[in-house]
Amino acid sequence: QGVMLLNRCLTVEPGKPGSHQGKGWEEVTDAAISALNNRRGPDGNIKPLVAILWGRKAQTLEPLLTNAFIIKSPHPSPMSARYGFFGSKPFSRANQALIEAGETPVDWALPSA
Repeated sequence: QGVMLLNRCLTVEPGKPGSHQGKGWEEVTDAAISALNNRRGPDGNIKPLVAILWGRKAQTLEPLLTNAFIIKSPHPSPMSARYGFFGSKPFSRANQALIEAGETPVDWALPSA
């Protein structure tokens, strides 16, 4: 459906959050974000992009997302979700942005077991 969930640092040592920061993953994720931000459709126009930035670290990437509709909220981790993530409705807001851009909304439902 055109959804990419991307963590800033793609790997981590078990039980050590942030242990792989500064090891090069940021360059990889920056390149992926830039490519998504600048992708074009067959007509040559920039394709719509919605970026959901959870937490302060993710929100520092906003300058790379010059062509995106930005949704920001606290990170959904158990330690910070109560400080604004609950009730922020990032998925419905993303779908609304897609609809306004003339795109198909995402079916965010989890598959049944």
